[in-house]
Amino acid sequence: MTARKNLPRPLLMAAAIGALLSIGGPAPAAPPAEGLWEWPLSGGVPVLRHFDRPPERWMAGHRGVDLGAADGVVLSPADGVVVFTGTVVNRPVLTIDHGDGFLSSFEPVTASVVKGASVQRGQVVGSISSEPHCPGPCVHWGVRENGEYINPLPLVSDRRPSILLPLAGTG
Repeated sequence: MTARKNLPRPLLMAAAIGALLSIGGPAPAAPPAEGLWEWPLSGGVPVLRHFDRPPERWMAGHRGVDLGAADGVVLSPADGVVVFTGTVVNRPVLTIDHGDGFLSSFEPVTASVVKGASVQRGQVVGSISSEPHCPGPCVHWGVRENGEYINPLPLVSDRRPSILLPLAGTG
C-alpha cells in the first residue's frame, strides 16, 4: 500500500485543492503609479515591525507593517472607497479599497469615515484606538493585492534607481 491510500479522503481533497490553488492564479496587477501612495501617518514614520510573508498562506507571519505613530491620526495612503469599519476579534479595523485589486487595512483604528465613503490620498480616516497592538502608539498597516498580502513599504518608499557615485578623492 502507498502512503497516499492511507490518508483520509478529506485530507487528500484538501491537498489537491491546495496544489491547484498554488498553480498559476491571477497575474499580479501593475503596481500603483509612482507618487500615488503616501504614508498613512504624518511625520517621520518609524517601522517598528516589518512585513514577514509566511511560507504558506495558512501559516503564522506578519502580513503588514507596524508603524510608530506620533499623533495618532491615520491618513488614507491613496484615493479609494471605505469598504469596512468595525471590530475584528477584539480590535477596531478600517479597510479601504484603492481599486485595481489593492486594499489597505489598518488596526487598531477607530474610523472617522463610514463604509461607502470616498476618500482622498492624505485625508484623515481615523485615529489609533486605545486597544494595544504595540508597546507604544502604532498602527498595523496591511495591503492586499488581488487577495494576497504584500509588503506595503515599496508603495511609499523611494523606488528610483540607485546611482553609485565615486568616493570623494578617488575620481
